[in-house]
Amino acid sequence: MSSETLIDATWLDYLLVAIYFGFVIGIGVMARRSVSDSIDFFLSGRSLPAWVTGLAFISANLGAVEIMGMSANGAEIGLPTVHYFWVGAVPAMLFLGVVMMPFYYGSKVRSVPEFMFRRFGTGAHLVNAISFAVAQLLIAGVNLALLAGIVHALLGWPIWIALVVAGAIVLSYITLGGLSAAIYNEVLQFFVIVASLLPLTLIGLHRVGGWDGLNDKITAAAESAPADAGVASAAQQLESWPGQALSGFDSPLFSVIGIVFGLGFVLSFGYWTTNFVEVQRAMASDSISAARKTPIIGAFPKMFIPFIVIIPGMVSAVLVQEMIDLKNGGSPTGGASGDGVAYNDALLLLMRDVLPNGLLGLAIAGLLAAFMAGMAANISAFNTVFSYDLWQRYIRKDHTDDYYLRIGRLATVGATVIAIFTAQIAMGYDNVMNYLQTLFGFFNAPLFATFILGMFWKRMTPTAGWVGLVAGTLSAVAVDRLAAAGVIDLPGQGAAFLAASTAFVVDIVLSIVVSLVTKPKPASELRGLVYSETPREDRTDPDEASMPWWRRTVPLAGIALAMVIVLNAAF
Repeated sequence: MSSETLIDATWLDYLLVAIYFGFVIGIGVMARRSVSDSIDFFLSGRSLPAWVTGLAFISANLGAVEIMGMSANGAEIGLPTVHYFWVGAVPAMLFLGVVMMPFYYGSKVRSVPEFMFRRFGTGAHLVNAISFAVAQLLIAGVNLALLAGIVHALLGWPIWIALVVAGAIVLSYITLGGLSAAIYNEVLQFFVIVASLLPLTLIGLHRVGGWDGLNDKITAAAESAPADAGVASAAQQLESWPGQALSGFDSPLFSVIGIVFGLGFVLSFGYWTTNFVEVQRAMASDSISAARKTPIIGAFPKMFIPFIVIIPGMVSAVLVQEMIDLKNGGSPTGGASGDGVAYNDALLLLMRDVLPNGLLGLAIAGLLAAFMAGMAANISAFNTVFSYDLWQRYIRKDHTDDYYLRIGRLATVGATVIAIFTAQIAMGYDNVMNYLQTLFGFFNAPLFATFILGMFWKRMTPTAGWVGLVAGTLSAVAVDRLAAAGVIDLPGQGAAFLAASTAFVVDIVLSIVVSLVTKPKPASELRGLVYSETPREDRTDPDEASMPWWRRTVPLAGIALAMVIVLNAAF
């Protein structure tokens, strides 16, 4: 691998990056002072205000995967990528805040698997805890692989050295300060990411002649692309609906159904409502009202993020020579991995071509911030589930709080080391979004099915809980393998949408069948776990009625929903 660097940074750029790292480690050291027991380490002592947890909620998701993966999708397929935000995120975030958060926060569980334990017992809990832990190690590997790619691009270091150094930095601040360090760093990272990507978007658009110029260049490129390159038509790249370039379906009707049901319902509700990485941020807030508002506050910046991650990808595809060659079916050399340019490099190459020194340093700091936010979120969620749900429940019960705090710190070290190895898997994918959607189909879609049925149908039994989860996961894996073998032929992320939808349907059907022939829990044990058995006062904050309308959960959610409908119609 050559030691030539992809980006030509100067001392000024490195100075900005070094200052940023100083802040990151400093936050870890300061947060350490507030860690006196395991609830402080794993859930920030449930003491943070809604605006902090709301920004952390969105920043934890604004990891490397989101930024590099969405800009890669922008470069490859254009505007239909906005569906990940406006269809595949915001509606589910609002549902989490309005409907589900009161159950998580009100039941005082420490994790999503612990909620499953209370509702369904040991079988479903064990399946969920293990599958969640495995998923976090795989996804942390994705973040680490992309972070190492940036370090390699900047410094020309071999990938394995970059992996170890990047892992060590994240490890230092989480081991010091636990979730508080992760959350306060995520708030800082949110502002750093926006400050670094906004200039890139504006300068990039200026270079191509604004929005109209971008449209003209994409149209010209699509018309002149060789037929065997498989480039989507200009109309498909510049209109978000019906989104065939994203779904892989030729039929506009099937494409819309695939996006709305596969992505908008199964994958997105599965991810946002049951993913402990996100829910953990809301659980760290100081009241049930703040917990409900956490994902709703996060929804407002979330709907505008496409403008600073997808548009730079689209600009890169018509402005950067290597990306133009790649999209025309060529295989240009170089790239962050050193094995040739991939769509994942769209953002880095655009930075190289349009940003002056100084701004380049800020942009690099923003990207590093994104990778660390994503990986820190995965690892802080993993250490909680490993310590409470696996170690404490099944291996060593009834030990001191200090003992579990120590196990949490050791789990953090172990997870970082394993992520260095799982990063190798992620490196095998040309577009990390494809890999990620596949993982969500395996782990999140069946969990959402079990969760939603168990929350609204009190007759669902503990046996149905674990049988549905296992069968749903296996059916998603089966669809994925059939797609890999070429039996199911769906380009784009169509195969991932189909796998997730299959997992959801199989889980629901089997859960209903098994529930009808097995014994349910008595209704008296379902308060706080099932909607019909939970009194309204357990689901709401008594203080919220006295707040002004703009600080109340439901009006805020209504405004966010109206805004996202307008965005869908406009683009």
